[in-house]
Amino acid sequence: MDNLKTLKNIPITNKTIGGLFPELVGKNQKVRELEKLGEIIRLKRGLYVVSPQKSGVTISTELIANHLYGPSYVSMLSALRYYGLIPEMVYTMQSMTIKHSRSFENSLGRFQYLSCPVEYYGIGLTQVKSGSAQFIMASPEKALCDLIVNTHGLNLRYRRELLDCLENDFRLDMDAFEKMDPTIFRRCAEVGKKKVTLNLLANILER
Repeated sequence: MDNLKTLKNIPITNKTIGGLFPELVGKNQKVRELEKLGEIIRLKRGLYVVSPQKSGVTISTELIANHLYGPSYVSMLSALRYYGLIPEMVYTMQSMTIKHSRSFENSLGRFQYLSCPVEYYGIGLTQVKSGSAQFIMASPEKALCDLIVNTHGLNLRYRRELLDCLENDFRLDMDAFEKMDPTIFRRCAEVGKKKVTLNLLANILER
């Protein structure tokens, strides 16, 4: 069974797993057996990841989020927490996608995907390498844009109330905010929602 280790922590389909055992006829039965033995973890129908006990590699929920429903990138509170910009733990892995909004739950947690326009999607993305995993995540600026755009009822027009929201509602690291790139906010405002609020973010940094 050591051939499972070659898959490391990359999500794989049942067809890929079956391909590791060409001598077997009942490949789907083999997949079910491996899952029952705890050697693979089911992420959704037809998609699995090798358990860390078998692979010796830590599972990356960010990498799983990219594969579970895509194209997508990790964003909002999940990205801000990853960067250490908010103090609270985040228990739902939040991502943006150009497909329909969806959510998934499995033994590794809850994964939420919110839809956005294609022209907005590609702004401010970065590839992050963490250990043996590489995944697509929003930059801090894009994660903040996504959070503002997708927070229901949030449409701030004044500097003081926006800064109060960032510091006291989002609990954002304000020193880090001061170092953010305002051009990302401008670009998102051009093609996204809540243009006034996103442009106000840029105005604050450009003062």
